[in-house]
Amino acid sequence: MFTVTLIAVGRLKEPWLREGLAEYQKRLSAYCAFQVVELPEYRLPEDPSPAQIEKGLLEEGRAILDRAGKVPLVALCIEGKELSSQGLADLLRERQQTGGALCFAIGGSRGLSQEVKKRAVFRLSVSPMTFPHQLFRVMLAEQLYRGFSILAGSKYHK
Repeated sequence: MFTVTLIAVGRLKEPWLREGLAEYQKRLSAYCAFQVVELPEYRLPEDPSPAQIEKGLLEEGRAILDRAGKVPLVALCIEGKELSSQGLADLLRERQQTGGALCFAIGGSRGLSQEVKKRAVFRLSVSPMTFPHQLFRVMLAEQLYRGFSILAGSKYHK
């Protein structure tokens, strides 16, 4: 079975977000082995310097890359390419045909390191708008479910 891993920096704090993510984890189980990996957020001081921010991004990036291993990685970043739901379904189909796994990486509040972006097989942006990173986990899980539903010919995607 195709494996999809969502690697995210930080923990989901709100119960309603955890419940929403759990619902899509359950739904996705019909299409793939879906897992969420939460990595610790690098602690920055109140008013961090650019060097401190860069160090934090590097530490978080190393943790993401260590967890992803050799699995193809999709970096979620604002400078990435925007896809429709059908476009995401096409990306999932392509990756299913070329391998057994795919990772999606969501950085912390400062984004992703350049190393993660360079290692990615695809850079994905969902919008030029900024979303809370915790909420976006649920949004991404829903879009993955929608993408797999499209591939399966389900009526979920209208």
